Amino acid sequence: MLFNSIDFLIFFPAVLLVYFIVPHRIRPTWLLLSSYYFYMSWNPVHGILLLAVTAVTYLGARLLQRMDCERGKKKRNKKIILVAEVIAVIGMLGYFKYTGFFLDSINVVLAKFCIAPVEIEWNIALPIGISFYTLTALGYLIDVYRGKAEAEHNFLRYALFVSFFPQILSGPIERSTNLLRQLRDSSIKRNWNTERIASGFITMLWGFFLKLVIADRIAVIADTTFGRPECYGTFGLVLGAVSYGIQIYCDFSSYSLIALGAAKTLGFDLINNFETPYFAQSVTEFWHRWHISLSTWLRDYVYISMGGNRCSKWHQYWNILVTFMVSGLWHGANWTFLIWGALHGFYQILEKELRPVVRKINGYCHTKTASFGYRFAKAAVTFALVDFAWIFFRADSVKQALYYVKRMISFCDMWSLFDGSLYTMGLDVQEIHILMIGLTGLIVVDCLQYLKQKKLAELLMGQWCVFRWAILICLIVNCIVFGYYGQGFESANFIYLQF
Repeated sequence: MLFNSIDFLIFFPAVLLVYFIVPHRIRPTWLLLSSYYFYMSWNPVHGILLLAVTAVTYLGARLLQRMDCERGKKKRNKKIILVAEVIAVIGMLGYFKYTGFFLDSINVVLAKFCIAPVEIEWNIALPIGISFYTLTALGYLIDVYRGKAEAEHNFLRYALFVSFFPQILSGPIERSTNLLRQLRDSSIKRNWNTERIASGFITMLWGFFLKLVIADRIAVIADTTFGRPECYGTFGLVLGAVSYGIQIYCDFSSYSLIALGAAKTLGFDLINNFETPYFAQSVTEFWHRWHISLSTWLRDYVYISMGGNRCSKWHQYWNILVTFMVSGLWHGANWTFLIWGALHGFYQILEKELRPVVRKINGYCHTKTASFGYRFAKAAVTFALVDFAWIFFRADSVKQALYYVKRMISFCDMWSLFDGSLYTMGLDVQEIHILMIGLTGLIVVDCLQYLKQKKLAELLMGQWCVFRWAILICLIVNCIVFGYYGQGFESANFIYLQF
């Protein structure tokens, strides 16, 4: 069941209506049943795996809680239990997600030595959302081990924490210190609150606009260029890479916004996943603004566990590189994702090395670093670096990505700016005009959010009601009229559902 489907537009109001009708003590059970129905609507069998991950981490956390970490023997036992639990959960994820990748990699090596390949029939579908809910469960387990969270005794409550339907498929990756704490707080009755529900619906509506009007439309340009890179030169391929950068931002942030808005109407606050990332002035800052729930998870449970910055400079750089390679591998079982992650790790290492040099140059040239022009230039360079890395993220193979980059650099087609060939990239003139209007709205909203440090819902809730309703009606009409259009154009799956 997709957020951008008719099924969800029926499912969610029904869940919301029953939620506010039934007694408070029944509401968690209702949400748990609704969450499993939502998840199992994709494949009922996958609900068994979700339940298995939930049960394993629930029991593991209870065992960890019982042990006294002060005594050496029990501390060792805690480590053994934690390692066993992590191996069990990662093993489930690895079996479904990486078995085919490892077999293919082994066969490539065997072929170099003229050895017959390992042939295993592999037709097991990747359970949707598994990468997200396994990290949610592992984060909880590690927090209990570290003493940062208490083990949950109520199994149904913990099961709801892992399977909460707004965020189970593509995040945000929740923490026990946030969502589970809210589920435990029985003093919050979560009665009908018009202002909170209105804010939630505004957030969802903006998410639908980003997905239906911008992401699905600009995806046509990205798919066209990446599908036939040999047909385009520098300007066409640059436009394709930029289009994909915008597509993945609008697509993924739209899912997060719909998840945040849906949870807010139910009375829960999820982790904010995006903070105008393309306004970042360094790649390091970009990762403080992009997929925040994943970047903070990797920081807390991978980077810090390896030593973080509490070590020598080169050891720290190694920690950064490994962390981002893990991030790449988490996204998918392909060498392209591994290279994408390594690029982001390399970017951050390079930034740290060049920072003193840049500071000296700015001082020597008396550069006004607080000026708009300087900050804009830094943001533009950051976007260019991030967008270059997106080429490897989007490509089907390393070979395709390298060909894309080579042709983008070597085949200049300046005439394409004037001969109208850019209008042959999947969208006609009318659709491009609609896209440009949508992008203008996105830029205006992101600028306001960046400058005011407030979300769109908060900005609109503070405006004159006539103006607020005019904006909302405009968004609704755009989603209905331009969200589903033309033969062959259908709202696509969210990109991060494949991860």
